Amino acid sequence: MTRREVYSDMEETLGLVPSFFKIVPDSTLEQDWQAFKNIQLAEGVVPNKYKELVGLGIAAATKCRYCALFHTHVAKMLGATDEEIHEVLRYAGNSALWSVWLNGNQVDYDEFKDELHRIGEYLTAKAERAELQKAAM
Repeated sequence: MTRREVYSDMEETLGLVPSFFKIVPDSTLEQDWQAFKNIQLAEGVVPNKYKELVGLGIAAATKCRYCALFHTHVAKMLGATDEEIHEVLRYAGNSALWSVWLNGNQVDYDEFKDELHRIGEYLTAKAERAELQKAAM
């Protein structure tokens, strides 16, 4: 596609050509736009509202104000509440805290992996017991 054709598709999709796309080189414009459109905008297995909330968590963790603005705005357009946004940001912050803690202390990865597996087995068995008790009532 020519730059004009890509711009026409952007205008059809977004109502305008975002300025940040105007500085993308000709050699990658079409691929960058298609990736953006398919990953950021298209419906997929994960509903777009959830993808935007994930994007917001990532934006907050990476401290990208452009992405935070974009993902907050789109998440709200898709029905995200302030409460959902706040929860996602708390989750992202807590996850970042534990990432710093685990990596900074160089916690043994294999031990961590083993413990995670054991926790999974315990929780699965616990849920199965609860289902059996519920069915018996």
